[in-house]
Amino acid sequence: MPRRSAAEALDTRARILDRAVEIAATDGLEGVTIGRLATDLGMSKAGVHGHFGSKEALQLAAFDVAVEQFKERVPARAAQAAGPGLGRLLHLCDAWIDYLEREGIAGGGCFLTAAALEFDNRPGPVRDAVADAADRWLAHLARLAADAVEAGDLPSETDPAQIAFELNGIAMAANQAIQLQRDPAAPDRARRAMHRTVGAP
Repeated sequence: MPRRSAAEALDTRARILDRAVEIAATDGLEGVTIGRLATDLGMSKAGVHGHFGSKEALQLAAFDVAVEQFKERVPARAAQAAGPGLGRLLHLCDAWIDYLEREGIAGGGCFLTAAALEFDNRPGPVRDAVADAADRWLAHLARLAADAVEAGDLPSETDPAQIAFELNGIAMAANQAIQLQRDPAAPDRARRAMHRTVGAP
């Protein structure tokens, strides 16, 4: 019986987080509240609270889930598609735009970009988690660019950090064009811009 109870608790926690991520995708992390989740999932507030302890802990857990989903859909996919070098960087760019266009939370858009805009000027643990995730992503992009330099695919004078900065800026612009402006040409424009940034046709 205790094993079954532990499994049920994990399943309930996962169900709460799935719904929290869905809410945050449309209403932001501030839209994630214990009361709303309790209503949506037919639970008591105490039941939801018992899994996380506070709204902030719930927001942090939802953000972690979104980060893991992004990792699976973008960098992990690129790593499977190509070895180190320019090929992997280009696969990552394409997977990233695919994510923004079709595979992001709630049918499009980047949860992480939205969270960055929502918390960029709000001090606290959630902002710290969002900033840390952004730093790690930029570092990952820079590592891929450095690998491409080492492989001889990019010029030796290439600045990997600059490549990372520019690719991230293109993705943020693409996310806005897709989500806010509903521009159907934005994904292709973003792919072309990313490929041009790394010197690919």
